[in-house]
Order: sequence, then C-alpha cells, then structure tokens
Amino acid sequence: IVRSLSTITYCIGNNQRVQTIVTCATSRYIRNFCPKYARYPRELFVNHIGGAVRDSLLGRAVHDIDLATPLRPEEVMQRLKAAGLKAVPTGIDHGTVTAVADGRTFEVTTLRRDVSTDGRRATVAFSDDWREDAARRDFTINALYADPQTGEIADYFGGLADLEAQRLRFIGDATQRIAEDHLRILRYFRFLARYGGDVVDDDAYAACRVAANSLMALSRERIADELIKLLAVAAPLRALRLMVDGGILRAVLPEVDMAGIDRVETVMAREAASETPPSALRRLAALLPPDPAAVDQIGARLKLSNKARKRLALAVEPGPADEAPRALAYRVGMESAIDRLLLDVDRPLSALVSLDGWTPPTLPISGGALIARGLPPGPDVAKALQEVQKIWVEENFPDATRVGLIADQTVSKFQRARQ
Repeated sequence: IVRSLSTITYCIGNNQRVQTIVTCATSRYIRNFCPKYARYPRELFVNHIGGAVRDSLLGRAVHDIDLATPLRPEEVMQRLKAAGLKAVPTGIDHGTVTAVADGRTFEVTTLRRDVSTDGRRATVAFSDDWREDAARRDFTINALYADPQTGEIADYFGGLADLEAQRLRFIGDATQRIAEDHLRILRYFRFLARYGGDVVDDDAYAACRVAANSLMALSRERIADELIKLLAVAAPLRALRLMVDGGILRAVLPEVDMAGIDRVETVMAREAASETPPSALRRLAALLPPDPAAVDQIGARLKLSNKARKRLALAVEPGPADEAPRALAYRVGMESAIDRLLLDVDRPLSALVSLDGWTPPTLPISGGALIARGLPPGPDVAKALQEVQKIWVEENFPDATRVGLIADQTVSKFQRARQ
C-alpha cells in the first residue's frame, strides 16, 4: 500500500530494480492508517512483508499482500474503522487484523517477538523493533521488508542475496527454528520447490530429517494444507523426492513413496501436454496409492473436506476401460472425468478433446413422461427411466426427439413384460 494506494511499487536498488504494480485500494487507507511518526524506523508505520515482496522482486504475480506495523492491533482496528474500512480481528491475540478495502483483503500484523514456543504454537509479545520481528521468522527470504513509499528493502539476514542465488536458508540455527514450529519442516520443502535452486542447504535438510517425527504433533489439517500447497507449485518433484529420500513424511503419510512421485511426474507431463490447468488435488491423487479405499482413508486422516475426499476417490476408482469420455463425465462429473483421463496412462490425451467446451446435459425426459405414455406408476417407472438414460448416454446424448423414441420403445418393453 503506497501513498496513493492505487498501485504498489517495489524497487531494489544497487544492482537491480524490479517494479511490480499491484492494483490495490483507495488513498484513504494510507492517509488514515500510515501517518508519519519520526520515532519509528524510516518514519513509517507500515512495511510490506512476505510473499508480496519476494514475488515482486522475482517479477512474479503477487496474490496476497501482508503488512507489518509497530502499531498495536487495537490501534490498527481503530485507524481502519476511522478510515471507513472494514477491520476483522482474525488473529488479534497474535497481532493480526484483516483489512478489507475495495473487495480485497490485507493482513496487517503488529511486530512481534516470541516469548515461548512448543512446536505447534507460539506465545508472542508485541514489539516496535523491526529486526526483532525479522529474527523470529523462518527463512531469510521471508524476512524482507519493503518500504511502500520508496521501494527500499530492509534485509537483516541476507535474504536478498539468498533470493537472487535461489538459496533457501533458515534464519539462525535450523534445528532451533524447527523446534519452535514443526510446520517449518513442510514449509521448507514448499519454499524449496518455489524458490530454491540446484543446491540444498545441508544443515537445513539434515535438521528436517532429524526432526521429521515431530510432524506427528501437528494437526492433520495443517499437514494437508502444506502438502496441497506444495503440490500446487509449478515444479514440486525435486522437493517431493528429497522428502521421500529423507523419510520426512514417514511418520504421518507412510503411503507416499517414489512410485507415487513418479505418478505425479507423469500426470504433470500429461497436464502440460494437454494444456490442462494443473490441479493440486489431482496431483495428490497421483501421489497416493491407486486404491479408492486407501485414498479415502488417507483423506479422512488428513481431515480433508468431503468434497475433496470424493474427488480423490473418484480419480483413482477403476472404471470401464472403454467408457467414452463424455459418458464418464456425465457419470462422475467433468472435473473427476478429467482427473481420471489424465491419471490413466492407457488413455490417450486425445480423449480430453471431446470434453473441451462440453457441458454434461440433463436427461430431457422425466418419469412423468413415461407415465403419460402408459406406464403405470410404481417401481417400474424408475427402472424404465434408468434404461432410457442408459441408452441415451450410450448414443452420445441425442436430442429430445430421439429420447422420445427411446422412451416409447422402453415403455412398450415394460408393458409387454407386465402382460
């Protein structure tokens, strides 16, 4: 958020200048929320932090905008409301307030220091020291603060050099940082997949391997969230292989093995070849054993939503090898049909062509129409309607005229059977 708040511009000085423009909200925010106070560093009340800074510097699209401030959360709330903006106390005990402006959300978090940690959660105290706030973060590239007015980057731990070198390092001792928050193990591999280069930090990898069993202390929802985020990255394979080699997931997802990663690689190649948008859930289905019962059990263990569990099970469910793509889509839904066709290496990618731009239709006849044709009300109506639907699907969804003829033939058949 900048003085005009119509755009956000990040600039790195010295050897590079990268500018990313991100559409934001209205100028009310900066005028009311960020007046200058000389007693704070660079006379600012707010800096950008996290992914928006990293991705801007790399010339990547920015999605979420997070801000850090010395202001206490209660004052943040007051200033937002005074500016006529919605303020939501999403994590106010930990210093986080969500600002809503022009339909977009911005997380504003007070500077903090850790008082105590237990590997799952931290007790924090608020601070007005930017370096102290940076020191509690996980990775050097995650502790970059951007001045929204000048573009100046505050870098306390060499994050800029690491970002440029595609090097992922913990701030300080990796073992200690992981002990503070066990989820950092999974975050390490996700960040490695997104920002890492060819070289893996030996100390960080060793610390993750040693502490892998500590993942058992985390909620399965948090584990699932990180795994799905990793699978959504453009190139997750190297990180996944390091995880399996290092036994990272053995305590919480022992079913994941190299064969699963090979399946992910195959489905990614088929996604790219068919120009199908990538799907983290589809890749998760490839990563897990190709067994609907096992997949559903794992989905339950990870506490995935019922919708996600159903999609995973449908993706690996065996079906008729000769089922037409549109018939498959009508039976299981378009999304699951695409999953199935991409996961089944015996299916040619050309099978997806018939689904392009096609929407599964609704059977253009009802049980009432069969009764009107002379079929007595009762169980036979449902059976006859199912038979009409079966023929309609087999004939590739003909129009209502043809369906009427199919209905006539089916009613006649059931009437003869009753005589």
